[in-house]
Amino acid sequence: MGGELHVTLIGCGAIGQALLKQLPEVAPKVRVVAAVVLAAERDALRQQFPTISFLTEVPPTATLVLECAGHAALTAHVIPALQRGVECAVLSIGALSAPGLSEQLADAAAGNTRVHLLSGAIGGVDALAAAKLAGLDSVVYVGRKPPLGWKGTPADAFNLDTLAAATTIFEGSARDAARLYPKNANVAATLSLAGLGLDETKVQLIADPSVAENIHTYTARGAFGEMTVTMQGKPLPDNPKTSALTVLSALRFLKNRSTSVAI
Repeated sequence: MGGELHVTLIGCGAIGQALLKQLPEVAPKVRVVAAVVLAAERDALRQQFPTISFLTEVPPTATLVLECAGHAALTAHVIPALQRGVECAVLSIGALSAPGLSEQLADAAAGNTRVHLLSGAIGGVDALAAAKLAGLDSVVYVGRKPPLGWKGTPADAFNLDTLAAATTIFEGSARDAARLYPKNANVAATLSLAGLGLDETKVQLIADPSVAENIHTYTARGAFGEMTVTMQGKPLPDNPKTSALTVLSALRFLKNRSTSVAI
């Protein structure tokens, strides 16, 4: 690979800023040249990252876009960029649980470019997608967090402040989990897209006072055999609700796009 790979970020919050700090060491051939942010955020971010152009729209010169802004960014910025032929990578996979959005992304990219759905906070997605080719019988995902990690969701009905034992707060399909717990939907949605889909992927969400971290476990069974993956990732220091692995997933993608050997 020859020269620099230029990237435009959508969003520059905790994920985007962590990526910017680690990028020079992990992928020195990649340079973030622009970031799409809210108008009110631009001045403060320019002070912190003076070599980056902070804009409110994806610039016409963009060739590779990385979304790390949240679900609304897909319709506001990613779909229009794909329609212009700009290659995009997406971290907010949970947004694809919204009816029709996955098809909109595919239609926008068709014949023009590609959209990459990054694995984010979960591992083993490559194995799950490969196993799907032989046929999957079941995929079951269990998400376990400390009770306060479920604050501001329908789980508030379980008196999270005084919960004394592990309690199942949701059990059902990945589609319903994403609808009821949209801020916790990325992992379940990623597994669904790689595996059996939103309606056939089973989800159990647990509030557990005995754990201090977010724990993701899934089991897949099918013609390939059986696999179980457990991830107990550390959170981002600047945003405890986000897994540090989410940033590393984006860094891996950019490193692979900028080197001759990718894994």
